[in-house]
Amino acid sequence: MVAVAQPACADLDVALNTERQAGVVQRAGARLVVFPELSLTGYDLAAPAVAADDPRLDPLRAACAAADAIALVGAPVREDDGREYIATLAITGESTTVAYRKMHLHGEEVRRFTPGEKPEVLELDGWRLGLAICRDAAVPQHAADTAALTIDAYVAGTLYGAGREQATRRDGHMRDRAAAHGVWVVLSTAAGPSGEYRETSGGSGIWAPDGDVLVQAGAEPDAVVTATLH
Repeated sequence: MVAVAQPACADLDVALNTERQAGVVQRAGARLVVFPELSLTGYDLAAPAVAADDPRLDPLRAACAAADAIALVGAPVREDDGREYIATLAITGESTTVAYRKMHLHGEEVRRFTPGEKPEVLELDGWRLGLAICRDAAVPQHAADTAALTIDAYVAGTLYGAGREQATRRDGHMRDRAAAHGVWVVLSTAAGPSGEYRETSGGSGIWAPDGDVLVQAGAEPDAVVTATLH
């Protein structure tokens, strides 16, 4: 089972956000739990980098261990060479790794962050999950390059602004990626305030390989929806 969550986000409060996301993992009953872009800090481009071994992530590690789950969370990270990325961290009960680095930066992100170099696939229980962060999913070539690695699902943590136009754009991106490549699309996107965005669209959901939406949350924070992929 897969869960997509859009928890309320406390700006720059990694400890509180981790506690909230650990609670989601405990309640979701899912093998994979996906969270939005920069879910640990909120969308604040000045947020300090989060290290994989940061003790503030211990509640998430413990929750994943208890639930036999993997959580995909969003955070800024810094490499040993000093370069910084907008990243997806894969958290289990045993480890925390940088699973993916955002390739298609947007707007002011380029002033601080380095774009990731290549698509990435996370293998889980025989499934191949292609990873994306926000604008990646709006770029058809990113999905095409990721699908070329032979994936079963395209998994994105994003943030879309509020309003009907953004919601329509969000749903169109996910529908098109699913239908174009015949894969599941799994989307977690921010709801409520997130850093510099005081309003976001919510609408986290899961799209079937034919492009039809299977389940979808509304715009409210703290919603979680789940589905079993076949």
